[in-house]
Amino acid sequence: MITFRINQQSQVGLRLDKFIVQQMPDYSRTRIQSWIKTKNVLVNGEGKKSGYALEFDDLVEVTIPESEPLEYELIPESLDLDILYEDDSIAVIDKPAGLVVHPGVGNQTGTLVNGLVHHFQTLSNVNGETRPGIVHRLDMNTSGIILVAKSNVAHAALADQFQKRTVKKNYTGLAWGNWKDAEGEINFSIARKKKDPMSYVVSNDGKPSRTKYKIEKQFRHLALVSLYPKTGRTHQIRVHTSYLGYPIFGDEKYGGGISKTREFLPEFTKYYKNEIDKFNRHALHAKGLEFVHPVSNKKVFFQSPLPTEFINLISSIESFYDLRCQ
Repeated sequence: MITFRINQQSQVGLRLDKFIVQQMPDYSRTRIQSWIKTKNVLVNGEGKKSGYALEFDDLVEVTIPESEPLEYELIPESLDLDILYEDDSIAVIDKPAGLVVHPGVGNQTGTLVNGLVHHFQTLSNVNGETRPGIVHRLDMNTSGIILVAKSNVAHAALADQFQKRTVKKNYTGLAWGNWKDAEGEINFSIARKKKDPMSYVVSNDGKPSRTKYKIEKQFRHLALVSLYPKTGRTHQIRVHTSYLGYPIFGDEKYGGGISKTREFLPEFTKYYKNEIDKFNRHALHAKGLEFVHPVSNKKVFFQSPLPTEFINLISSIESFYDLRCQ
């Protein structure tokens, strides 16, 4: 049985079926509605209709039928996982760029999850059988720290911290442009793009989203930036920086790719294009994560060093600019 407690104002008033879809995205709304009809979903111990409006402090209990088929067959695979920390309840993984976090359409093997189920004997299943242990996610081409829950108790405690926004996240990004302010906060709501549901845009109809930032080093056309997302929307940092006119270096989806290089003089265009091709990802790294350990209740902090290719990119840019100044 998987349980959820309604403890945030944003959850109050949501339809029961919609809430469960948000919490358990591996399962379709139709399937979840069938569970509600068969009373595999209970609210405060009672069966409710799909349209039931959730109230504060409601306890939602979900029992997945034993015969329920998986959306994908989860195949354990021996992957070279960079484990920064592990105990009986959690694991902290340093994810390389290019590694997909969990199986999905077009990526049913070779994901982080395939490696997790091979390496660990126990993992949480709160997010469904195809996302064991996954508390939060990183984009495929974002490198850095990802937190894994090895039990449902640990998962629930960690998910609660993410929902309450008490987890502190620190990213390093290389972004285009001469930033107007050395530090500040980007506060714009984000929604799915109507014509492309795999992309996101700033929209008044979206969900509130906040990202603090600090410029660590300003180059001629680029800046090394520390970014601190206070909310956890999909593509949040990439959308926010792009909206301000400072897209992440190499981010084709949000305007930081090859097309961006055409704004400069030919010698710069050629150099930037070559570096984007060589780097072959967007320049965003999940550097640090601070949270309360679900068992010890003590604050813990984990940090991932910049990958070699990221360090080499920064060194190359510094050298290139130095040559231009001679």
